[in-house]
Amino acid sequence: MDEFQEILQDFLIESFELVEKLDEDLVELESNPEDLELLNGIFRVAHTVKGASSFLNFDVLTHLTHHMEDVLNKARHGELIITPDIMDVILESIDLMKALLNTIRDTSADGGIDVSECVVKLDKISGGDGKIDTPVSQAATPVEEVAPAAEETSEEDIDYDNMSPDDLEAEIERLLQERQSEDKAKREAKIAAGEEVVSLEPDEVPKEEVKPEPTPEPVVTTPVPVTPTPAPATTTAPKTDAKAAAPAKKAATVEQTIRVDVKRLDHLMNLIGELVLAKNRLIKINDDVEERYEGEEFLEELTQVVSIVSLVTTDLQIAVMKTRMLPIGKVFNKFPRMIRDLTRELNKKMELQISGEDTELDKSIVEEVGDPLVHIIRNSCDHGIEIPEVRVAAGKDETGTIKLKAYNEGNQIVIQIDDDGKGLDAEMLKAKSVEKGLITLSEADSMSDKEAFGLIFKPGFSTAATVTNVSGRGVGMDVVKTNIEKVNGMIDIESEVGVGTTMKLKIPLTLAIIQALLVGVQEEHYAIPLASVLETVRISKDEIYTVEGRSVMRLREDILSLVHIGDIFEVERILDSSEHVYVVVLGLGTSKLGLIVDSLVGQEEIVIKSLGDYLKGIEGIAGATIRGDGGVTLIVDVVALMDIARNVKSTVMTDNPSTAQITLEKSKASDYCVMIVDDSKTDRTIMRKALEPLGLTLVEAADGQEALNILKQGDNNFDAMLVDIEMPRMDGYTLATEIKKYNRYKNLPLIAVTSRTGKSDRMRGVESGMVEYITKPYSADYLASVVQRNVNFKSEFL
Repeated sequence: MDEFQEILQDFLIESFELVEKLDEDLVELESNPEDLELLNGIFRVAHTVKGASSFLNFDVLTHLTHHMEDVLNKARHGELIITPDIMDVILESIDLMKALLNTIRDTSADGGIDVSECVVKLDKISGGDGKIDTPVSQAATPVEEVAPAAEETSEEDIDYDNMSPDDLEAEIERLLQERQSEDKAKREAKIAAGEEVVSLEPDEVPKEEVKPEPTPEPVVTTPVPVTPTPAPATTTAPKTDAKAAAPAKKAATVEQTIRVDVKRLDHLMNLIGELVLAKNRLIKINDDVEERYEGEEFLEELTQVVSIVSLVTTDLQIAVMKTRMLPIGKVFNKFPRMIRDLTRELNKKMELQISGEDTELDKSIVEEVGDPLVHIIRNSCDHGIEIPEVRVAAGKDETGTIKLKAYNEGNQIVIQIDDDGKGLDAEMLKAKSVEKGLITLSEADSMSDKEAFGLIFKPGFSTAATVTNVSGRGVGMDVVKTNIEKVNGMIDIESEVGVGTTMKLKIPLTLAIIQALLVGVQEEHYAIPLASVLETVRISKDEIYTVEGRSVMRLREDILSLVHIGDIFEVERILDSSEHVYVVVLGLGTSKLGLIVDSLVGQEEIVIKSLGDYLKGIEGIAGATIRGDGGVTLIVDVVALMDIARNVKSTVMTDNPSTAQITLEKSKASDYCVMIVDDSKTDRTIMRKALEPLGLTLVEAADGQEALNILKQGDNNFDAMLVDIEMPRMDGYTLATEIKKYNRYKNLPLIAVTSRTGKSDRMRGVESGMVEYITKPYSADYLASVVQRNVNFKSEFL
């Protein structure tokens, strides 16, 4: 049974690959019925599927493809001209073939689908009287015959693993003879029923192979590894037409492929992701080493090694990503058939022009863009392209043209759909939306044409007068927006009334390893997928206006809504803010948003990591990544962020009350709090002894880093700090600079206590924010007086 399943799997994979392009080829054949090469290719597909299905005893599928083959055979011999009505029947048979293949895939049997009506039509087209005996019952009989055989085998429960080689050979011989006798009985039953049988005994095959048209026969069995007919076919090829066979045979052997489970590719992609993170970390470490050991001999060699590792990692990443890539043509192939069917259904004349079908996309994204494209093209056919009379009256060609093309643009792929129809009327779209209650009248008045075009994506919106099979329910274009946003894509629409419409879908090439813009918010870093970033601008706070409680700015001709990323993720604004801010302009679908950030860190290649079961589902966060310095950065979910931003009242122009300097009325000496920062315990003790008589609250820190951490905790409201300059981890100058970044401690008196007496040292202390400079040694009284003066110590507490 395992062996049968393996052969069945190969048959299904091959059959689906062969059938995949049939729709497109048949539509092209309808336009060029004399294209013999195309006709031969279609005939070979039917012949191949028939041969393989016959071998595997799928009689319903064999019955259908046999009659398809008859029609196609007459057409390629010039005995039949393919008309639209005949093509309708052929396309119907192709749909049934796909349905049967799906049934075989799911149940390992081809029953349950009635093909008799279609077979009768095919028989009449090929010149028969349409009296075909019970095609469905014929499929049922073999299944019943095979079932007992399978049961017998399972009942015997033969242990093949423990058989001797001789016994195994004998068993194989017995099974082959049993199978051959079954096949012979089947063929005799078919001959008795009046059906033509192509696959006979092996020694009779050459006779049968000579009878059909010689040209296609060498290629018939090339793509079918499971049928027993390839060997005879290759031997007859030179006898029939060596010149025709040679190139076909050569073409068949050039491309060598291997099928790999997608899970293996996903695992490989995860490993590459880890390698990219390690590369980023290595580059960061190399930069730090270069800075620390400048001029050392080993640096050049280290830099070379890091560069090679980086280059090879990038090449390896690209190679692995390409293994997951599929040509967009796999999606495009179904549209010629769809246009052909809609042409007949809508009584319009339309043609589809496809280009760029070789453009490649990640497999996961290819699966997501299929439905949006179906809805867009159906929309163009129904609402865009006019009926022939209207087009001629408007001075256009009576045949409407829809162009579908794909091309690369940076790290994105652009899928562009053009039609030369009536275009979108912005005023009509606004009026229809107001009528349906989707927007208000004031919103319609302030809406630009570009924004009006985006109304077609709103749920429930439709301009169709009546609901038909093609459109009118108001759900199709909403699906487009949802699916494109799911893959962080954007939609751009351009349209002119009476000329046509152009719709561009901009989609990232892959979702696994992406380019991101790292932004800083206070002390936090966030990564924004670069595919969603339209531009970044630096503006002054004077350029930000408030309209109806929301912050906005004018960006060229557009009014852009603004929101601070700190308001979305509730980041406390404790650091000093300058007069200028950075705005990251985000685009998603047809929407735009200005995201205000404190700083732009740079662009980096990031690997998306999930947050795990405990943290997953956090609104606005898509995952996390590891930066080059080893820190963790959260990745913004642009789709969710856009939704959150609609309900956030921006506080861009307001000061956070928690950041203001907190001043409390002092009622006793211990209300004054002073921090002593020195790496020497002896020096800290000396300062403590000098200040204890004042009754102050004293807090000690061993270095600048510890002092900064104490400040961040906010447990104490400090009135002054005594800071040593020379300290490990963080010196006094750096500490002073960091402290001055915080609004809360902007005016905190910092008093330097050091043995450095040089003029340059004093100047540097002043520049970093020190208000006093005490040199060691000093008297206890002098230190106490300096502290009293800077904290405004009340004399009554002495």
